[in-house]
Amino acid sequence: MTARRALSRAQLAASIGDGAYLVTSALYFARVIGLSPSQIGLGLTMGWAVGAVAGIPLGHLADRRGPRGAAVLLALVTAGAVASFLLIRSFPLFVAAICVYAAAQTGLTAARQALLAGLVEPDRRTEVRARLQSVLNAGLALGAGLGGLALYAGTPQVYLAVLALDALCFVACALMLLRLPAVAPVGGPPLGDPPLGGPPRLVVLRDRPYALVTLINAVMLLYMPLFSLVIPLWIAQRTVAPPWIVAVLLVGNTLAVVLFQVRVARRVRDLPSAVRSVRQAGLVMLAACAVFALSAFGGPVAVSVALLAVATALQVLAEMMTASGAWELSFRLAPDGRQGQYQGFFAAGVPLARMIGPALLTTLVLGGGVPGWLLLGCLFALAGASTGPAVRLARPRLAAAGHATPTGKTG
Repeated sequence: MTARRALSRAQLAASIGDGAYLVTSALYFARVIGLSPSQIGLGLTMGWAVGAVAGIPLGHLADRRGPRGAAVLLALVTAGAVASFLLIRSFPLFVAAICVYAAAQTGLTAARQALLAGLVEPDRRTEVRARLQSVLNAGLALGAGLGGLALYAGTPQVYLAVLALDALCFVACALMLLRLPAVAPVGGPPLGDPPLGGPPRLVVLRDRPYALVTLINAVMLLYMPLFSLVIPLWIAQRTVAPPWIVAVLLVGNTLAVVLFQVRVARRVRDLPSAVRSVRQAGLVMLAACAVFALSAFGGPVAVSVALLAVATALQVLAEMMTASGAWELSFRLAPDGRQGQYQGFFAAGVPLARMIGPALLTTLVLGGGVPGWLLLGCLFALAGASTGPAVRLARPRLAAAGHATPTGKTG
């Protein structure tokens, strides 16, 4: 079995579990555990805050002990955290379990990225990562379908069965990762060089250009709460389109990523093309926000639905362009032998967007209306345009570390 195929199967197993979990978990926490919405929200915020911090040391663990072993261990810890939801019936235990779950998920992402970097040659990493993203979306769709059946049944026993399935999916993920070739851990003293200010164990914490690129990526990742939270509320409150159109748009988004993510990623081969992809994604998101804003101006239902469809198509195109560029940047800007901690740091952008996004976007868009949409679009465009200067700041560090930097403009 090739490394790419094994990684794909592990990704599929985990994403099926994730899809079922995402659809059913909130209602399980409320109806079976008995938590209030405010308790669920607080617990999830605390969990993803822990996950954002834990990704860096767990990624460092993957570097020092080997990414395959770390990924297998973290997949099993994730399975254990999900299984614990079957037993807990109090808020403190829920918070503890969700913190373990979020930390293991973030660390698993970093370890799998480091494993990919160790098994795939640099020029093919973004393409392979795009294939894995397509598999991830297919798995999420399948898992969400299973979760939907559980919601239809609505009994505690079915919710318990879905969570048990999620735990088993991560056990299967661990077993599939175990079949991959081992990647040697990094030996010797931790990397450090004068531009980074010394030899700390976690070099990424001193790498300001990489931190800036990570922050920019977190801004671009605001499309996640935008589509999962704000757009459904916008459609229901500000447009004449039927609420069920949200499901159609979500299915279209998922299928587009499955079908086209690899094609979009093939355009990204080096730092200049990665910067260009993210910069263009910011402009496409600006256009998407403008079209979403137009959908509020009444008119026939068909016109409103058509505008929402166009805006969603622009949004998913920007999503794929952002992802392709971000993967290349995260790999290329990370020093050799430190992919784990760097990928853990870069992955922190996801929980950061999940924590900040809901409050920011609901205030900006639902509170601000059309001007809020346009301001949000300008934020995306500004973040995309900032990528080139941020990458140029990283070039001296790359040269000092002995990395070959592609020629050509990066901004």
